[in-house]
Amino acid sequence: MADEFSARYGPWALVLGASNGIGAAFARQIADAGVNVALVARRAGPLEEAAAEIASATGMETRAVAVDLTADDMLEQLAAATDDLDVGLVVYNAGADQVEHFLRRPLSDADFIVRLNCVGPTKVAHHFGQRLTARGSGGLILVSSLAALSGCAGTAVYSASKAFDQLLAESLWFEWAPSGVNVLCLLAGVTDTPNLRSTGLDPAQFAGMHADDVAREGLENVANGPVWVAGADNRAMFATVCTVPRGDMVTAVSGMVSDMWDLGDHA
Repeated sequence: MADEFSARYGPWALVLGASNGIGAAFARQIADAGVNVALVARRAGPLEEAAAEIASATGMETRAVAVDLTADDMLEQLAAATDDLDVGLVVYNAGADQVEHFLRRPLSDADFIVRLNCVGPTKVAHHFGQRLTARGSGGLILVSSLAALSGCAGTAVYSASKAFDQLLAESLWFEWAPSGVNVLCLLAGVTDTPNLRSTGLDPAQFAGMHADDVAREGLENVANGPVWVAGADNRAMFATVCTVPRGDMVTAVSGMVSDMWDLGDHA
């Protein structure tokens, strides 16, 4: 299985948002499968530590690429650091949010999320998509969230940005299939990551997933696009959501998030 994976998606993979959490899990598992990994994140220190640990544990080559994915010139920086690599798999995992009602947050917060979750994946998909389709094989995974399935008070821009990722992946899945390139939107639910803990939630209170399991399901199903929902319970919920009237779903999800983060009344 590892030989088949490395033949199709090697010799190099690019993982964006790779210094911890789901991204770091992707990077480790890709290297375990015999593919060299370029890890991308904003902070050089944690990124270099993660790259060195993976190289030591797996014997594969790694490269740490410190890039702010919200910077205007992020694609130019990324291209300069990776154009010498034969990249067969790209995983865009970067994403962040601060839970609060839309008008209680400065516009700069919304701009940051849109740059990271919408502009970034679009630029990366366009640049590496040209290389992958010309290559005639490979894959692209956009890590989205179950938040993409419904609007939600408190996560308005985040939910919208993750829905953008899902629709982008679905569209590219169809466009690139004739070129032999797999595209997958991986919908992750509550996952124990540093980003989740930074919001003040204790993952032990929820029946969430481990980052390793989310990454594993993504890699196992990269050829089963356009969408894969990580976790059997989440897949069951996904099937139910598709049958619920939108207003009822938005109301229910908004109430749940408001209670989880104690958001109080509407704006």
